[in-house]
Amino acid sequence: MKNILITGANGQLGNEMRLLAEENKGYTYFFTDVAELDICNEKAVMDFVLNHQIDIIVNCAAYTAVDKAEDEKDLCDRLNHVAPGYLAKAAEARGGCLIQVSTDYVFDGTAHIPYKEDEPTCPNSVYGVTKLAGEQEAMKYCKNTMIVRTAWLYSTFGNNFVKTMIRLGKEKESLGVIFDQIGTPTYARDLAAVIFAAINKGVVPGIYHFSNEGVCSWYDFTKAIHRLAGITGCRVRPLHTEDYPTKATRPHYSVLDKTKIKETYGVEVPHWMDSLAECIEKLA
Repeated sequence: MKNILITGANGQLGNEMRLLAEENKGYTYFFTDVAELDICNEKAVMDFVLNHQIDIIVNCAAYTAVDKAEDEKDLCDRLNHVAPGYLAKAAEARGGCLIQVSTDYVFDGTAHIPYKEDEPTCPNSVYGVTKLAGEQEAMKYCKNTMIVRTAWLYSTFGNNFVKTMIRLGKEKESLGVIFDQIGTPTYARDLAAVIFAAINKGVVPGIYHFSNEGVCSWYDFTKAIHRLAGITGCRVRPLHTEDYPTKATRPHYSVLDKTKIKETYGVEVPHWMDSLAECIEKLA
């Protein structure tokens, strides 16, 4: 029976992994957050992995406050860049594998067709730079590393765009949302399911892209959230990116091509609107 360590277990993805672990009973799980294991402490990571004979590490921990990262560069770098290296070294010491979750922010967003895994990266935010460095660190120190880049993550857990838009939709009469940034929302439960598909089939090292199917803007996403949540009293207005300045630069286009992950692991990917409906139903 393999031992699986899931870091960042109190976050959106970590919590979804917890729920799906109940359906994947053939493993022994160790769910940790910073209180149980500080992944920025190299010795602590190595000791934990060796003492618990961990075979697979799924790193769901990350610094994800994109704008705050522009000011908290050191903390962001430690969590997103340095820590994955520690996890990779520990996985390698056990002859195990590491699944490192990454982001669409490794691209600059100037493309107009979905990004494939082998396309040149060019992050233009501290968050994106540190996440890309984390990918490189993970692959450098553990030969059995699977990188999964995802985008626009939401779930029933934690703080996220879906919950914020539901709250604001109930509080406000009108709301301005950006319409010229295009991507695909990802339900964290679907991402957790594809990670389990990889674990169950056997991790094939390399870089993979995963989000839900389909394409939308943040404006379209908000309209769908309000419709599905039954919010009718809030008018949603489209904004240009320049109308809503942020500290960190966001990619204008970050749709991910999912062909590789679908073919490697034989998974079907739900459309973003279907997954959003499922999530909102659970929230209700």
